[in-house]
Amino acid sequence: MDRAGDDADTAEFDSFVDALGAWWEAHRATHFAFVALTEDTTVGAAWVALLPRVPSPGANNRLSADIQSVFVMPEHRGGGVGAALVDAAATHAHRAGASRVTVHSSERAVSVYKRLGFTGSPKLLQRIAEA
Repeated sequence: MDRAGDDADTAEFDSFVDALGAWWEAHRATHFAFVALTEDTTVGAAWVALLPRVPSPGANNRLSADIQSVFVMPEHRGGGVGAALVDAAATHAHRAGASRVTVHSSERAVSVYKRLGFTGSPKLLQRIAEA
């Protein structure tokens, strides 16, 4: 991410970079990054988490997949970069053995995910932590 013009947040951003690097080092076995590049600049990224699920009768090797933290630089939005990142992450998850891929979307991006083949499910429920 290009933050060269944002001097006020330099220390915070540097701290984030360090934290992300340490986090990814600890989670390399379960989280996979997909990056969109121009000639010399990162313009977007997406992650997919692949986590083993508890076996069930007849299905000993179940895998859960969740797309996380999709981001495209504002000046590159609307050109298919995000769709390509999501498609690459979902394809990786399916090839790894996940029968379904979930995503927790912002309201703004729901239509994008629907266009990419994601649908809602009455069986996927959530419980929000109390504040």
